[in-house]
Amino acid sequence: MTDTTLLGLEAQSVIGLRLAQIAMGQGTPAETHLMMTEKMLAFVDAATTVAAGGSALGIVEDYRRRVQANARRLRLA
Repeated sequence: MTDTTLLGLEAQSVIGLRLAQIAMGQGTPAETHLMMTEKMLAFVDAATTVAAGGSALGIVEDYRRRVQANARRLRLA
């Protein structure tokens, strides 16, 4: 599989974990704030990478690291 396909699958997993927490009443405002902050920071990092001449592959790899870290954190919660 390609990195972009894996990113899509991993992101869907994180979305599922977050939805499950919300459905069980375990979602918190802190998690929502963290999610929004992370998305904004990831966008800024991606834009900076592009502006500096970085590759799309590098951006996807960075996003995958972030998504995988979220998945690990949410599975332990």
